[in-house]
Amino acid sequence: MTERNQGVLYVVATPIGNLDDLSLRAQRILAEVELIAAEDTRHTAVLLNHFEIHTPMTKLHDHNEAQRTPALVKKLLAGDSLALVSDAGTPLISDPGFNLVRAARAAGIRAIPIPGACALIAALSVSGLPTDRFVFEGFLPPKTAARRLRLQQLQSETRTLVFYEAVHRLTESLSDMLQVFGSERRAVIARELTKLHESVRQDTLAALLAWVDSDSHIRKGEVVILVAGLAAKRTAIETDKILTILLEELPVKQAVALAARLTGGKRNTIYQRALEIGKLSNI
Repeated sequence: MTERNQGVLYVVATPIGNLDDLSLRAQRILAEVELIAAEDTRHTAVLLNHFEIHTPMTKLHDHNEAQRTPALVKKLLAGDSLALVSDAGTPLISDPGFNLVRAARAAGIRAIPIPGACALIAALSVSGLPTDRFVFEGFLPPKTAARRLRLQQLQSETRTLVFYEAVHRLTESLSDMLQVFGSERRAVIARELTKLHESVRQDTLAALLAWVDSDSHIRKGEVVILVAGLAAKRTAIETDKILTILLEELPVKQAVALAARLTGGKRNTIYQRALEIGKLSNI
């Protein structure tokens, strides 16, 4: 309860596969609140039964959230604490709940996150792609023309791109990515994270598309697609061009120092590349 005797809205992350990923704190909150707002009460019932939690539930999904939100906010204002959960992972990340959280905060109600599993973060952490800057695009448009248009808008994006995709559209989306980003762009398919058949595969878009086409079992389960941004490839090419020109006029150490200043790259990395270029050019 808050000092004003209002309830609290807890936004609770639930497992994306392995039930052991539900934190002790999340278990306690789910058992203590007066009501759980769940995307699918049947799905959440499996989780609650596993942990012997008997808190009442109400449905809150894309089709009824706007209608249900006022009544839930009224309960919070009256002193009941609620937990918001989605079918899997962190609520609001391509899941319902935004309207409820926004309305609760507008009413002065505390919204407290109970962190836990999130498929996009789990996939990113083991992808082997740059993680310092990334952009989450959620689900691409289901229709081909709209999907390609969105990918074209992202063609020059320098950050790692993260997408969710329905498995029955996996082949089509990869094919469109190949057409827009190029066959050699590095990408990752992360499937069934935390589950029995978990797999994380990095390769070119061309190789990943061939892999998916080769086995129908790959087109099952939950999928995250990650695509390398344009920056790393472009920076390497530009650095090589700058370094090659400088090496024609300057000693290696001076060329490396100047290239590092011009590109912002690490001097040790550029030095190693200078040695490789020197060998290729017989310098």
